[in-house]
Amino acid sequence: MTRVEGQGGHVRATWNGKQLAVILAVGALLSGCAAIPGPGEMVAATRDRVGFGRDDAEAQPVPASATANPAALDANMADGTASETIEGLLTRRTVLQPGPLASVADAVLAANSRTAEAELRAATLRAEAAQLNWLPTLGPQISLSSLGDVVSSLVVDAVLFDNGGKIAERDYARADVEVAAVALAQDTNERVLTALELYLRAEAARERAAVSQNSLGRMERFLYVMDERMAAGISDRADQQLVAQKVDRMRSEIAADLETAATAMNELQAMAAVPVQNLSGVSPVSQPDPLAVPLDVLKAQAEASRAVAEAAAARAGQLPGLNATGTISSDGNSGGLVAGGDGIGFGLGSRLQALEATREAAQGRVGEAQETANRRISQLSGELASLERQAAEAQDNARAAAENWELFAAQLDAGRRSVPEVVGIFETRVRTEREAVALRYDVALTRARIAEAVGALVDGDKI
Repeated sequence: MTRVEGQGGHVRATWNGKQLAVILAVGALLSGCAAIPGPGEMVAATRDRVGFGRDDAEAQPVPASATANPAALDANMADGTASETIEGLLTRRTVLQPGPLASVADAVLAANSRTAEAELRAATLRAEAAQLNWLPTLGPQISLSSLGDVVSSLVVDAVLFDNGGKIAERDYARADVEVAAVALAQDTNERVLTALELYLRAEAARERAAVSQNSLGRMERFLYVMDERMAAGISDRADQQLVAQKVDRMRSEIAADLETAATAMNELQAMAAVPVQNLSGVSPVSQPDPLAVPLDVLKAQAEASRAVAEAAAARAGQLPGLNATGTISSDGNSGGLVAGGDGIGFGLGSRLQALEATREAAQGRVGEAQETANRRISQLSGELASLERQAAEAQDNARAAAENWELFAAQLDAGRRSVPEVVGIFETRVRTEREAVALRYDVALTRARIAEAVGALVDGDKI
């Protein structure tokens, strides 16, 4: 060691070239052993990367079909461990039973150009890069001396002790991957829900149009009878106009329903990779797992872990650390140990307390997300129960209206009822049938919305 200098709160000791090599080698070992994988993990990771040391059965080539479109979610993290959050996402199963709704989901997933998937890939790459942050940094340095000479040198810096800062950076990168994974799951479920909303809207409109279309012939027959009765002077023009208005309204409803269905299906087709125009009907939607954690809560938990890691890294920067540095240049080699940090000032205590408060705020956001998710699911569950009750009542009302119509139709044939009276009863029957159709599709849509809130519209391994 040649000299010791003190400047700006830093302590620096310099060595010659041979001592520099020893210092940097020890620095790399000390910084790496703080949080690098153990020997067994490193050997296993090396075998997996280079492809030797495995049984012949394990070394068999993977079919091209299995690797053509790899899954976006992968629970294996860059540090060799597995993420419980991503594993939970992968094990989720869809509530859509085989049928048209599941076909709609598959069609829109096949055409999904997901921005969230690119963000997850970027976060994964950042996490892989963060696993090597314990290695010394190496970079050139070019300076102009007071005599006008250009001096180029190579600077090597290795962290010996940083109060856990490098570990916190790796934890942050890991949590960032989990946040991106949950965001991808949310994006996928929201896309499927949008497609289901369009499909159910189209199906409901088409079925309402079919109800009115099947009744239009009978209503037009009533209008013909009224025209003949008015021409014969048996009925006045007011009764004829009343029936004509009901026929016009029914035709207008049919046209509006068909337009709604066509618009929704065209929009759905724009989202899908395969034709969906030939799909029809509704398949069952089961209840999601009551123990499944809503995606909003999972994302809040991952964001809390990321915030805690960020606070830990910031805290490490507030405290003194120890680095081994060296410079190799044409003028000679130098090296030394540098102890220091951002500096210990009068506000250090408050800054550290603020970082601790960040941890508490992160946990508070998790609780807030849990409460919000519970409220939303409770609201949707209440709406579902109400819609199921209304749908059952609408079916009963439709049956009662159909029976009442049959009774009035028989009385009309017997000459005991007038056409305007029977037309009103027939219109009530059509209206109750249309309401029953709408409520039935509202029930299916609400079930899908509950599943989306939980994150159970798509199988985890299809994300």
